[in-house]
Amino acid sequence: MILPMEPFKAILFDLDGTLLDTLQDLAEAMNYVLKARGLPTHPLERYRYFVGEGATVLVKKALPPELRDSQTISEVLKEYLDRYGSHWDLHTRPYPGIPEMLGRLQADHVVMTVLSNKVHDFTLQCTKKFLGKWKFARVYGERPEVPRKPDPGGAILIAEELNISPSDFMYLGDTPIDMKTAKGAGMFPIGVGWGFRPAEELIEAGAKVVLKHPLELFELDFCGLGSS
Repeated sequence: MILPMEPFKAILFDLDGTLLDTLQDLAEAMNYVLKARGLPTHPLERYRYFVGEGATVLVKKALPPELRDSQTISEVLKEYLDRYGSHWDLHTRPYPGIPEMLGRLQADHVVMTVLSNKVHDFTLQCTKKFLGKWKFARVYGERPEVPRKPDPGGAILIAEELNISPSDFMYLGDTPIDMKTAKGAGMFPIGVGWGFRPAEELIEAGAKVVLKHPLELFELDFCGLGSS
């Protein structure tokens, strides 16, 4: 049964792990830099817990503890951004079902937005290349003037710019950070089970429901989930 999106007018998406599977490109770029410095690299699965809080935190987590001084982090961050900047689209793809979900939302006139802790320019590039077929009213990555998630400021700013109440937003994300951001902003937190973190973590962080497939969004009974 296909249910309407009411009572919601808009949706805010996380990017990495929610709309796009970026993990391999992120991991390979970081491992490349580590290997070039003669440092230990990490298996792909470990990067599920390295990413999500911005590039600086990724670098800090990937470095050995004894090398997490500010100068080394700064140098490795630059090397990582340079490498990722030229290799960000080798393996990245939308998750199965994402194109169909976005098409349905657009047809239903739901306002779509993106808020990521990914560097802003990379957020724009990834969205344009892989999701450019659909209209997003706002696409924001990490910017110096706006605190990173889980601070709700970026999500609230999007709502203010679009003159839509935060309570009229669904928020889809794949990490506890996203669920905390949604709750802090007063948006309806929906976890995605195909991303970087397990469903149990999302529920513990406040997800009202965790989707197993993007099209399950259209089967939700929001009133039954406590949206009213």
